[in-house]
Amino acid sequence: MSQSFPDVDRPALDFDGLSDALCAPLGPYRKLELVESTGSTNTDLAAWAVADKVGWSDLSILAAEEQTAGRGRLERQWTAPARSSVIVSILLRPFNRAGNPVPTQSYAWFSLLAAAALAEALGEYAQLKAEVKWPNDVLVSGRKIAGILAQVVNYPDGSPPAVVLGTGLNVTLSRDELPVPTATSVAIEKGRTTDRNILLMSYVRVFAKRYRQFCDVNGDPAAEWNDGSSLLSRMRDVMVTLGQQVRAELPDGKQIIGEAFGLDAYGAVKIRDAEGTEHVVAAGDVVHIRPHEGS
Repeated sequence: MSQSFPDVDRPALDFDGLSDALCAPLGPYRKLELVESTGSTNTDLAAWAVADKVGWSDLSILAAEEQTAGRGRLERQWTAPARSSVIVSILLRPFNRAGNPVPTQSYAWFSLLAAAALAEALGEYAQLKAEVKWPNDVLVSGRKIAGILAQVVNYPDGSPPAVVLGTGLNVTLSRDELPVPTATSVAIEKGRTTDRNILLMSYVRVFAKRYRQFCDVNGDPAAEWNDGSSLLSRMRDVMVTLGQQVRAELPDGKQIIGEAFGLDAYGAVKIRDAEGTEHVVAAGDVVHIRPHEGS
């Protein structure tokens, strides 16, 4: 059944208000840039991070009203009507409490950390029950409402790599505007607010808090945070993939079918097949991971 929102209001983001709330001295971020339209916020921010390491420091943000050449995992295209989504990329230069770089093997967790933060923000501010589908999707009512894409930025001088973390959240898209039938939006799910300023602000503030907690324990997903939780425990609470019978489709055409029973130290999903053999599947090794109901 088609659905449209003919009278939908899509106002511009409030750059001044967002900057005042999110950037120092009142907020945790160093810089916020907002552009009307771009091909990809991740591509732009990665280039700027290389060109100006000082100007683009840890926790800098680039947001866009429209993205014309956005991409998801496995180079999938991601576009949406102007001002219909939250489109934001965050630059990370991770360091721990002692001021030392976080180990790069922890970088694989950042997209999961972001997905969990977005699910938390959607629950608190939009009153939507959101869940995480491994490795980088946020679902509401079993449908994709947002995707996360992390990109590592390397430096030829041997400096610690940076990470650009891009997020696209469907806000006022109607069913007719969705990129795929299995997607959804805040408006379709009747979220308490479709104000993109509130949704953007709440997400990046929650993310900054969880990011700092994760870095303070040197990127150890099992280490306890100051609130008694850990990234691993939070992922177990919010990740719908765990405990499911799943089918992992690999690039070589092979499939692994079994129960997704956990995550390893690097954020890869662990699957136990019918014979009891355990498989570890990293995000870069899988084409699809889907629920499997058997024959």
